[in-house]
Amino acid sequence: MSNNPKGLIKFPKDFIWGAATSSYQIEGAWQEDGKGESIWDRFSDTPGKIENGDTGKIAANHYNLWKDDIKIMQEIGLKAYRFSVSWPRILPMGRGEINQKGIDFYSRLVDGLLEVGIDPYLTLYHWDLPQVLQDEGGWPNRTTSEAFVEYADVVSKVLGDRVKNWTTFNEPRVSAWIGYYEGRHAPGHKNHSEFLYAAHHLLLAHGKAVPVIRENVIDANVGIVLDFSPQYAASAHSSDLEAVRHEDGVFNRWYVEPIAGLDYPKDIVEDFQSSMEFVKDKDMEIISQPIDFLGINFYSRSIQGRNEDPDNFPITIIGDDWKSLMGWEVAPNALYDLLIRLENTYKFPKLFITENGGAFPDVILEDGEVDDEERRKYIELHLSQAVKAIQSGVNLKGYFVWSLMDNFEWDKGYEMRFGITYVDFESLKRTLKSSAKWYSQVTRENGFLIS
Repeated sequence: MSNNPKGLIKFPKDFIWGAATSSYQIEGAWQEDGKGESIWDRFSDTPGKIENGDTGKIAANHYNLWKDDIKIMQEIGLKAYRFSVSWPRILPMGRGEINQKGIDFYSRLVDGLLEVGIDPYLTLYHWDLPQVLQDEGGWPNRTTSEAFVEYADVVSKVLGDRVKNWTTFNEPRVSAWIGYYEGRHAPGHKNHSEFLYAAHHLLLAHGKAVPVIRENVIDANVGIVLDFSPQYAASAHSSDLEAVRHEDGVFNRWYVEPIAGLDYPKDIVEDFQSSMEFVKDKDMEIISQPIDFLGINFYSRSIQGRNEDPDNFPITIIGDDWKSLMGWEVAPNALYDLLIRLENTYKFPKLFITENGGAFPDVILEDGEVDDEERRKYIELHLSQAVKAIQSGVNLKGYFVWSLMDNFEWDKGYEMRFGITYVDFESLKRTLKSSAKWYSQVTRENGFLIS
């Protein structure tokens, strides 16, 4: 691995190139073949929750077009595909009776991937909790963690002979904070106590599931995916520094430190003024089960600074430079800082960038091609920081662009496109964007020339 004088960036020979999706965002088929209702089916059907009244009922119809999508993966040259399983498609009632047709779908998908040399990276939970479990209290209810273990046992038993790379959860922070405190995501609650309970039970479910997956899957590679937002102070003012400490604790440390065996951050426990009564004997030991890798979802950073009110209350500042359509600052240097911090502080065996990408304008040309130069440049800049981190000693083993295709972008509906493949949501036609064509060169050459 080296950067030669001509600006050629090369990655390690064993580096894994992939793309990522999630079940509710692309599958559609919301009631087909015995699938149960999820909290996102219920939430997106609730008036006023999703922009333009969009739902994931059809999405990209990956459930029926998966063969076409594997051909796209081949065309891009992917070595790995990160996808999630829909819990209510497997266990419509959250536990108990197994829906064999749901199992069959994922079994066909896995076989199809392996037939063309694409390694499946399976995520068990990407936010689509069975609605029946939410009706029983959802993640604030400790029994939901037990139901998850049953679900993990079912899926790992039937797919573990072929799938070796397993992620328990995608971004438990989003499920807990945005779903149960901010209310912007399903189930749409706004209760700080529910957030605390939900966050703990998500992590507890992870810890309980890890040994179950290991028992069912020979040579399993098991981890969890966390989202990170590095926090920076706008100045050396004490209020800015205090805001960085707090926001870093709430956004980042609250999840990674228990996984790493460091307990919940004491300073944030004090900030929350919580009794932490939901933490039971041996819970923290369970949560800190050894994992084989940490997945990192990175999109942007946050800057904490003072506003102009008399109390100088800190606020999050968006940088004035380049932003995505989501309003997120493009800050690739923060990815380097994050990777160095995770490597040096927590010592996980391996790191993967499991999501990285952005919503940028797509220009439909006269010949039908799709130009998305801003997205291509975004990916290039972040890959440049990734290889810099590797050269600095970070054990980074792979990169999964978000996303393989345009999809249902949660509360934003279909307004925000993150895909390197364009999806016409009326015809469902797929078209590789210019970013996908560039990424296909990267995957085949294991590197790129800096533009």
